[in-house]
Amino acid sequence: MNIEAQPIRELAVQEITTKTDTRDILAHATKSIRDKRLDGWTLIDVDAHHSEMSSWSEIVEYLDDPIMLHHAREFRSRTGGAPGLSNHMPGIRYQDVGGRIRHQQKLDEPVDDQSVHRDVTLVRRSIEALGMDYQVLFPGNMLALGTHPQPRVEAQLAVAYNRWLCDKVLDQDDRIKSLLYLPLGEPDTCLRIIEEFAGRKGVLGFMVTSVRFAPVHHNCYIPIYRALEERELPIAFHAGPHWADEYTKQLDVFMSMHAISFVLCNMVHITNWIVHGIPERFPKLKPIWIESGLAWIPFMMQRLDNSYMMRPSEAPLLKKMPSDYMREMFYTGQPMETSNMALTEAALKAINADTQLLYASDWPHWDFNPPSMIYDLPFLTEQGKRNILGETAARLFKIPLKPRTAAVGA
Repeated sequence: MNIEAQPIRELAVQEITTKTDTRDILAHATKSIRDKRLDGWTLIDVDAHHSEMSSWSEIVEYLDDPIMLHHAREFRSRTGGAPGLSNHMPGIRYQDVGGRIRHQQKLDEPVDDQSVHRDVTLVRRSIEALGMDYQVLFPGNMLALGTHPQPRVEAQLAVAYNRWLCDKVLDQDDRIKSLLYLPLGEPDTCLRIIEEFAGRKGVLGFMVTSVRFAPVHHNCYIPIYRALEERELPIAFHAGPHWADEYTKQLDVFMSMHAISFVLCNMVHITNWIVHGIPERFPKLKPIWIESGLAWIPFMMQRLDNSYMMRPSEAPLLKKMPSDYMREMFYTGQPMETSNMALTEAALKAINADTQLLYASDWPHWDFNPPSMIYDLPFLTEQGKRNILGETAARLFKIPLKPRTAAVGA
């Protein structure tokens, strides 16, 4: 894509509303990536989001179960659409900081193009504004489905969403990719999802919502991991906020919950993943840990190594230190913690960032990171930056590099 051709209209914060064009909101990011003139680079965003609740009336029509479809339609008649059947809690929404971060409230910008779904246009705008060659798309509110009181509903909604996303979004643009939702609440459904969707256009692998209270090493999940390994498809664990955990419910402001919740879920899952020998049982299965930042990883490496050295008999499947397994996994950096750059550098060194870190914007969330967050890190080599911003993801997902060229007349 030619980011040089995109006009830039920088706005003051007070000018931004819920109807402001994505490309105008991201004008600073566009200017920054344009100024860096990344000729020959491939840029891949491994974590971005859309507002699937805006299309909820369409999604539920993909439900297989006729009784559940009836319930969804009945809920829709009362609510006008979202969030019928889901366990989304619209009454606790603090991420827009009381309305001060307008794009986090709603992306209600005008879309005139009727040839594709509205979400396709919005994703294209963020791809172009951030200078991406590919963008991996995830849902938003559905990331809480792992705690749904009805596992059958989680499973049905996952299938419906995956079908809708493939039909309406992924099929429309080669640059839009996804790791599709696996509802671990019903392992048999997960296997059917892998079978049905593994070959669909734009599907790079599969994703588990990390906010759930089921041990990821349970025997019922082993066929899922085997199916993914056989197909050479990665599994992603996407973190999220959860205020109803017995620990996080003690926190009385969103800032505190956000700092803990997005990390706690992945800390628990990665511990079970390693201690119970999943990397040894499925050595070719590549896990990706998404949206927990990086500060927690060196802590977990040292903590698990220390515990393992004292009690190796409790992890008999391990053939090396827990941190060695962690250095072979993949991570997204967002939200990148940079308040202490020495600690940031140490975290990137601990995970072998040059080969294991994946760039993620988390757009359109309030704490999103533009590509400059990686490019401007002073301790990375140019090749390290190239890898993190796209080349590692291209190798992991087996998608072609798309090196951009200098713009005509630039």
